[in-house]
Amino acid sequence: MKLILAAAMLGGAVLAMDAQAAGDPAAGEGKVAACAACHGTDGIATAPIYPNLAGQNAEYLVSSLKAYRAGERGGGMSAMMTPQAQALSDEDIADIAAYYASLE
Repeated sequence: MKLILAAAMLGGAVLAMDAQAAGDPAAGEGKVAACAACHGTDGIATAPIYPNLAGQNAEYLVSSLKAYRAGERGGGMSAMMTPQAQALSDEDIADIAAYYASLE
């Protein structure tokens, strides 16, 4: 019985993490002003040197932004991305990722 209860609690915690990590695309739309300068409000980059984010996998975007925020990602545009990402909370990151992932 204790094993079943522990498994149920662990399963609930995993589901709660998934729900929290999913982000809110509508909220994310209001948080992309700084991103839009390079990646476009519609997720289409303003210049070929910047990646398009429209339709990108949300988990990848979350992972990338958190790596920039932690200073774990170097090279490329990290000099620009790290300070931008450091200003974002986990919720901001999830919302922005959900927004760009929702675009096609």
